[in-house]
Amino acid sequence: MKSVRIISALLLAAFYVCQAVPAAAVSPENLVHVHTGALSLVLEAEQGSPLRFMYFGDRLCDSDVQALPLSGSPLLDAYPAYGMNCPSEAALSVVHADGNMTAVLLVEGVSVEQEAEAVLTRVSLKDPVYPFEVDVCYRAWNDSEMIETWTEIRNMGKKPVHLTRFDSAFLPVRRGDVWISHLYGSWANEGIVACEPLKPGIKTIRNKDGVRNSHTAHAEVMISLDGRPEENSGDVIGAALCYSGNYELRFDTDDSEWHRFFAGINPDASEYVLEPKETFVTPAMALTYSREGLSGVSRNFHSWARNHMLAHGNQERKILLNSWEGVYFNITEQGMDDMMGDIASMGGELFVMDDGWFGDKYPRNVDNSSLGDWTVDADKLPGGISGLVEDAGKHGVGFGIWIEPEMTNTVSELYEQHPEWVLKPALREPVVGRGGTQLVLDLSNPEVQDFVFGVVDRLMTEHPEIEYVKWDANMAIMNHGSQYLPGNRQSHMYIEYHRGFASVCDRIRAKYPDLVIQACASGGGRANYGVLPWFDEFWVSDNTDALQRVYMQWGTSYFFPAIAMASHISAAPNHQTFRTIPLKYRIDVAMSGRLGMEIQPKNMTDEEKELCRKAIAEYKEIRPVVQFGDIYRLVSPYDGFNVASLMYCSQDKSHAVFYWWKLEHFCNEHLPRVKMAGLDPDRLYRVHELNRIDNTALPFEGQAFSGRYLMSTGLEIPYRHTVDYHKQNDWSSRVLYLVAE
Repeated sequence: MKSVRIISALLLAAFYVCQAVPAAAVSPENLVHVHTGALSLVLEAEQGSPLRFMYFGDRLCDSDVQALPLSGSPLLDAYPAYGMNCPSEAALSVVHADGNMTAVLLVEGVSVEQEAEAVLTRVSLKDPVYPFEVDVCYRAWNDSEMIETWTEIRNMGKKPVHLTRFDSAFLPVRRGDVWISHLYGSWANEGIVACEPLKPGIKTIRNKDGVRNSHTAHAEVMISLDGRPEENSGDVIGAALCYSGNYELRFDTDDSEWHRFFAGINPDASEYVLEPKETFVTPAMALTYSREGLSGVSRNFHSWARNHMLAHGNQERKILLNSWEGVYFNITEQGMDDMMGDIASMGGELFVMDDGWFGDKYPRNVDNSSLGDWTVDADKLPGGISGLVEDAGKHGVGFGIWIEPEMTNTVSELYEQHPEWVLKPALREPVVGRGGTQLVLDLSNPEVQDFVFGVVDRLMTEHPEIEYVKWDANMAIMNHGSQYLPGNRQSHMYIEYHRGFASVCDRIRAKYPDLVIQACASGGGRANYGVLPWFDEFWVSDNTDALQRVYMQWGTSYFFPAIAMASHISAAPNHQTFRTIPLKYRIDVAMSGRLGMEIQPKNMTDEEKELCRKAIAEYKEIRPVVQFGDIYRLVSPYDGFNVASLMYCSQDKSHAVFYWWKLEHFCNEHLPRVKMAGLDPDRLYRVHELNRIDNTALPFEGQAFSGRYLMSTGLEIPYRHTVDYHKQNDWSSRVLYLVAE
């Protein structure tokens, strides 16, 4: 019994030595204060000791930073490593060349570097026994309320070190009434909001798709610190892992006072062999905080995204027509010309030809052939891409095109010539995807990287007039096996795939910096900040049903700005849900993102075309507010009030756009009166309804109200439209444009 007590005492002592020390023991000269204009992250970095976390939240003044050691909070490791406190979750675990599975990381030094638009703080940690080092890095942006953190892991020895876990970051969150909000879903149902309290145990959010990582779950989360989250009040932390591949977010709630949050690359089947003198750089995790609820965190993410994380984030997006739901694979030269003329006549600015335009030996008429054979189908397009570009110029619209360059089919000339270019395990036949023939190309292979870059390079070299590329990715990695990587490095496959993807994207952006590129991956599979620096926008979902889009775009807006969310007016009945929704409602939903059309205009009536023409003209007027404004979500579709409402306000509060959608129709229904937000209380705002179909104007049309009244009381929105009897239906929506006087 005595030996048991001694061992227990030693374990308890080790826990406190490795995990927590009294804050009062901290010397002020060892404090590291990372901050933006409104955020502070404070660390204790005493040389020869572990790096300790002290604080993350509202910006602290210097005196409060100095007083933190006296606040009573214990200090926790800022980047806990496995081996010397085995029961606890760790951010890093390694196996040294001699088989030792422990890592001890002690502060070696701190450096601060002024970048062009940020301040980079680097805390260097070193193992006292092994030639193994980790830099914990923090980038604080000057113009955005965002701090990015990542690690750089170095093997300074002469033999390989095996990394079995390599998280980007760790953040302790004090226990209380803590809730998390995150996104989940599936194909055609992306971006759905889950909201739940953090309970004891481990909560894991992860993805293992390999190519696309945002269908079933998202690598972003909001952490509400003071109870069930509210949209415009409450203390909320926002976190986003900026990675295009497999990821894992973990919340470990043990018997201590802390929820421990870890984020990084998913280590499953991805053990990494770190060669001598090699550095492994983990993806960044972005952290923000707001005392203005979920919408406050969203505004921080949106501003950061437009400023730093989205290609051309401060350039207006054009209004386009995509051919997919209009003709699917039935591409013809005359059909494309007709659709260009139709979108031009309605005021659109861009036409995008989708799948079905390519294939010589194997024409692309369905989804089971031709990927990789990026040669124009001359039977469908005798004038080639050049003829289409000329037609677009004739109609005064830009031209865009669809590709899926990371994929091939077994029925293709590419696969016949290069079967060694696909991902597949040795000695086994590959599992195929879409169409029963689709396979993923091996982007760890430099030859494949050259090929994928060449798909875009050849199109742009031959047709420099192309303005827009829709880049699709319609298959997961179904086969763990690289024919390029050696047998003892097969666990590097997922990581090397995304390194290859990044290399290709870097080359494309270096040569074609002005090209607009959409990230489409079976819909919203690539809505993440690991992809977006190379892309201008993403396709929210292959599901264009307006009602379901209310829910999907609501959740997506938690982390991504409207300028990045492609939202299209589609046909009725809808092609995915077969729901029949009036054109007015479809327009009002699509106008809350980057407006486009996904429809065959020749099947529309003249009245419908005129309504779209009017809507496009009005969207151009509000486009700066929607695409660059601050979001305020007002009533959630998830809260059961049978209505959803949000608004965008220009940053100077001179203009705002208010959206209101009824979700279902009942007799004797009672909907909440919606209070607005984000306005200047002391200014008057004149109200104008957009996309009006009513026979009589709303009672407040053209009237002016103070921002204070609109935010404290709101306007009474009619539940129905006053239209002729034969036009009545069970749908209702409103878009109001507010202009300050």
